[in-house]
Amino acid sequence: MHSQDVDVLTQLKCWLDAEQAPWLCTVVSTTGSSPRPPGSLLAFHAGQQVGSLSGGCVEDDLLSKLTAGEILGNSPTLYRYGLNPEDNERLGLPCGGSMQILVEQLSATRGVWVGHVLSGIRKRQRLMRALCMTSGESTLSATSNYDPIRLDDKVMHQCFGPRMRLLLVGAGQLAHTLSSLALAMDFDVIVTDPRESLINDWQGPDIPRLVGLPDDIILQQGSDAHTAIITLTHDPRIDDMALLEALETDAWYVGALGSVRTSEARRARLRQLGLSEQAIGRLHAPVGLPIGSKTPWEIAVAIMAELTQERHHNTAGGISARNR
Repeated sequence: MHSQDVDVLTQLKCWLDAEQAPWLCTVVSTTGSSPRPPGSLLAFHAGQQVGSLSGGCVEDDLLSKLTAGEILGNSPTLYRYGLNPEDNERLGLPCGGSMQILVEQLSATRGVWVGHVLSGIRKRQRLMRALCMTSGESTLSATSNYDPIRLDDKVMHQCFGPRMRLLLVGAGQLAHTLSSLALAMDFDVIVTDPRESLINDWQGPDIPRLVGLPDDIILQQGSDAHTAIITLTHDPRIDDMALLEALETDAWYVGALGSVRTSEARRARLRQLGLSEQAIGRLHAPVGLPIGSKTPWEIAVAIMAELTQERHHNTAGGISARNR
């Protein structure tokens, strides 16, 4: 499962490699309610589109303009939708919402950045694209923090980087369900378990499955600020070892499955093992929002709901969990 942004960029690169001149449309800003957030992408060429700006009439209006040749590709162009109630009604935008969309035509020279961004995403690097609104040329630079897309001084700044990663410790039934839902919500998912039999009997989606001690796997795969780590085994010998390592990393979320009583006992063991109160205070346990979930799917929904809530609260700048 790839993110929609990666799908758009991958298709753009295919067109550019074939010496085509595709169009890229980007939501630069929104006000009020809007169907898609800033940074959303749509690529278009020869009647084919990938990605989405609104899921409705905004795309239809823009693509009809492109098809009719009404938009010139000499330099990037800004379009605004939702300026008045009539516009909102015509385009199906939420009441009071508006969107500013940048439209640009890429070429072999103007689109070189696309391949570099895709390579950076594969390496879990963050890159900042600076687009000159006059020339249409782009430059890339490495960045450690995520900055929301912005337009200032005739330059659009757009950050590309790794998707959020979810590292699951424990390959049981809940991991099958949780990984399926996390993939659908655009997370990279890895599962690890020291019990080789559970890894071999895996019935979930096709994701990386690693056999090994959880603390070693966390150091190798889940120690950066783009990663969430959740233990699911109910076995203190596995979960505690994983949490001792996870709570000392830059992972932005660390959670553990279990009841309130189990979670308090776990915190007591972590104190006895020498973990600081500050580190223990980072632990989300019981993991997930308290919605009365019982079945694997309900529990998975509760967990992903909490991850979504925490991500929107804490990841506007990719802030290290240690510094929150």
